Amino acid sequence: MSDFLQRHRASIALAVLLVTLGGVLAALKLPVALFPQIDYPRVVVSIDAGERAPAEMAAVITRPAEIALRSVPGVNRIRSTTSRGSAEISLFFPWGENMVTSELGVRTEVAALAQDLPVGTRFGIRRSDPTIFPVLGLALTSDNLDPATLRQIAETKLRPALTTIPGVAGVDILGSSPREFAVSIEPAQLNALGITLTDVANALAGENSVIGVGRVEDQHRLYLVLVDNQIATIEDLKRTPIKTGATAGAGVTTLDQVADIEPSVEPIFTKVTSNGRDAVLVNIRQSYGGDTVAIVSAITARVAAVGLAKSITVQPFYDQSELVVGAANAVRDAILIGAVLAGVILFLFLRSARLMILTGAVLPAVLAATSLALLASGMSFNMMTLGGMAAAVGLVIDDVVVMLEHVMRRMQEGKANTAQALLTSAAEMGRPLGFSTLATVVVFLPLAFISGVTGGFFKALAITMVSALVVSLIYARYVVPIVAAYWLRQSDAEAAERGDKMVARLSTHYHRALDRSFARPGLVVLLTVAILGAAGYYSYRQVPSGFMPKMDEGGFILDYKAQPGAALADTDRLLRQAEAIITATPEVASYSRRTGLQLGGGLSEPDEGDFFIRLKSGSRRDIEAVMTDIRGQIETKVPGMTIETAQLMEDLIGDLTAVPQPVEVKLFGEDRTELDATAMKVAGAIGKISGIVEVNDGQRVAGDAIGIKVDPGAAQQVGLDPGSVAAQLQGLVTGSIATQIRAGEQLIAVRVRAPQELRRRVTELGNLTVRSASGAAIPVREIASISILPGQKQLSREDLSPFVAVTARLEGTDLGTAMREVQSTVASLKLPPTIRVDYGGLYAEQKKSFADLAMVFAAAVLLVTLLLTYLFEKPVFTISALTTLALSAASVMIGLWLTGTELDISALMGLTMVIGMVTELIIFLLAELKPGAAISPEALRLAGHHRLRPILMSALIAILTLAPLALGISRGAGLQKSLATAIIFGLAAAVPLVLIFMPAMVHWLDDRFRSRSKIQNSAE
Repeated sequence: MSDFLQRHRASIALAVLLVTLGGVLAALKLPVALFPQIDYPRVVVSIDAGERAPAEMAAVITRPAEIALRSVPGVNRIRSTTSRGSAEISLFFPWGENMVTSELGVRTEVAALAQDLPVGTRFGIRRSDPTIFPVLGLALTSDNLDPATLRQIAETKLRPALTTIPGVAGVDILGSSPREFAVSIEPAQLNALGITLTDVANALAGENSVIGVGRVEDQHRLYLVLVDNQIATIEDLKRTPIKTGATAGAGVTTLDQVADIEPSVEPIFTKVTSNGRDAVLVNIRQSYGGDTVAIVSAITARVAAVGLAKSITVQPFYDQSELVVGAANAVRDAILIGAVLAGVILFLFLRSARLMILTGAVLPAVLAATSLALLASGMSFNMMTLGGMAAAVGLVIDDVVVMLEHVMRRMQEGKANTAQALLTSAAEMGRPLGFSTLATVVVFLPLAFISGVTGGFFKALAITMVSALVVSLIYARYVVPIVAAYWLRQSDAEAAERGDKMVARLSTHYHRALDRSFARPGLVVLLTVAILGAAGYYSYRQVPSGFMPKMDEGGFILDYKAQPGAALADTDRLLRQAEAIITATPEVASYSRRTGLQLGGGLSEPDEGDFFIRLKSGSRRDIEAVMTDIRGQIETKVPGMTIETAQLMEDLIGDLTAVPQPVEVKLFGEDRTELDATAMKVAGAIGKISGIVEVNDGQRVAGDAIGIKVDPGAAQQVGLDPGSVAAQLQGLVTGSIATQIRAGEQLIAVRVRAPQELRRRVTELGNLTVRSASGAAIPVREIASISILPGQKQLSREDLSPFVAVTARLEGTDLGTAMREVQSTVASLKLPPTIRVDYGGLYAEQKKSFADLAMVFAAAVLLVTLLLTYLFEKPVFTISALTTLALSAASVMIGLWLTGTELDISALMGLTMVIGMVTELIIFLLAELKPGAAISPEALRLAGHHRLRPILMSALIAILTLAPLALGISRGAGLQKSLATAIIFGLAAAVPLVLIFMPAMVHWLDDRFRSRSKIQNSAE
């Protein structure tokens, strides 16, 4: 192999150069996003059936829809929420399912189902993926333009300009409503002329038309013949003729004589504000696999080029690219700082500038090649791939350092004075270097078999690290020796000898400790196992546990719910008080508010909605403290307002998986009354638990209703029935779209209904008149009774079974501790036997993720065991190595407990990586022992002496390169904080364990096995 390297060194150098250049180009082309691309196995079907009571909606529409959708292939769980005239059904599929096919299956079933449901029922179908949340949110405000005008500007100018940007999936506009013309009829005038509301609507529809009747060819021209009776202006609308009878001789009046016509907007019961001012929000969603940073940059430039009026202020209220850039910068800083610190360590031990330059050149080359691998895999730069690069820096440098240290040692020994001899010396490290890298790679293999959020996130990290490690191995094995052979000088070896003085002092202390451990190896082994094992177990019992790592995202969601059925004006008044609290908080940079709407969509009533609160960058209080402060003030100063807070990533993942709260106690039962009473009892009990906040008892009341009970006998006497009465009342109260007027490329609806003063109050509804069969005007109060019906609760079901979800969030406690107390509290309530209890929320995701990662950890240990057994074929080595790995894992638990770091999926991934990284150190040590030779203290001492410097260097470099991530200083760096913390403590403990404990255990076990073998031989 050394001859091959020497003969093809030029082509190898050119190949490295080409791969590096390709990697740089790949890094420029890779999209940048917040998360890896994950197909979340959930499809949401939203249903709008007009104005219906929740109970009727559930029986007539939701339940038949659930039964039909349950038959979609692959559905393993179905969950629904039913409110007034609307419902939302979530279909859950197995992870890994083809969600494009699943969505098509849902659409097919919905199309068949629509034929059996009431006319006018509308469906919306969407897959749950990160694109449902905006990548950028813009707030439009103005001092002199009303929200309707702002919306029109957003519709006509911004939406067309932004939808053409590559990577933009959609532009959603919230706030105000589309323009329309309001035709408020005068009932007295209609009755006097014998005209009905339907006559008015039909007249408008008939008069406003453009009909093509054919083509005529004349004078060498082809003409399209149009009967054009378009209504173009409000004046045309007012002059629309309406017949006052059905006969040919009937009179004709005009619309303005029987109605008031004025510009208006579509009736809505939502409100949007930004920084305390009425606003229109423009939410831009990116396509799957889009480049977040590029999209936001293009949008910013396009908005500036649109040329909006100076009176319009455009301010971003949410910018996902800030978090993405923050995470990228954090990883970039970690890589740079880690590389510099690694260079310092390298110089301290080897004192050679050439070695520092060589190592510094290999690192970017490896990262460039890794970027090329990511592009080929169809991946992106995101929090996990960037974190994988940062975590791999230490391992990449480690491979180079191990090779260079070995070469330098041979140069110091005088065994590598020529290029050929140096390449031969480098070949000696081929086997241990290859197997040590393999030890880290194999721990990632089991990740291919896990699913869920954990699998989706950490597969991206694993692919990144495996790519970096494989490239690093190739470069360290074949490229570094070539450069070293023709670039290093004897002076570099002499410089390394100066560095040996520091190593010599360390070596003196090391040999002294090793001799003591060899003197009483059994005692050392038992004491170490007992102390570290007990401390690790105690720490494991004490360490807090969570799901996703916590980090400061720079903004958070505040969901709110006013009193059920509260008028929009009253809800707005309360929210203005909340806005004053938010504005007065010094850390708040800006905010946006939606009432009757949600940032990520979903079922909402006019008495609920959310804020997105954006915090200032730079020095400020921690985001959790700000959230707690704002929540506490609102709960104290704004009575009747229930709120929940969450950072966006937690809320996003929760919404994507339909489990937005950490704590969810699901209560199932057939008796709704008993179910509701039990839910209130459970909510009251868990609300007393320390650290449990924002408890929601699941009693979502949709608001009051006005019941109009038609007297069938009285109605029949005048030739009416309840259906015809309801149809006429709907036209009077809600109105009907009679026609549409074209204004440029926009269509403006014309709505005909009763004047607002006749439908403003409950008592006035009785004065509305309906037309009998004979044409007489009959007041509603004469044929119907009117009453107020108390608010009806939203109805929830899971797998067709009624259930209520009691939810809560956490403050000052971890998920594991909180759920243990919640489960204990619920168990002590002695709930009725007809009530079944289950636990969902992020806790359910945590349980699944922990089980998956426990499998990954166990599989990693087994694979490492197989690797060590194959490599050395000595049970003594394998047993000692596994014990060392177990104690390193115990040290990880101690480190997490001491630093107050939660045991979450990131920390568990770090724990698994520790197994591979410590195995590397073990292989480097054991590879120094001659195969087949007796295991003696002298041989172990010599192996430790030779490997003291590279093991110290490897561990220190890995620890220092991970230190910036463990500190989590930069915004967006928190996702890898617990992973880095776990690895640092595992490696810190592994150094003395590998260098002192493991040799002692190998010596002790070898002596015991030999003694037992001698006794057996003597007996024979």
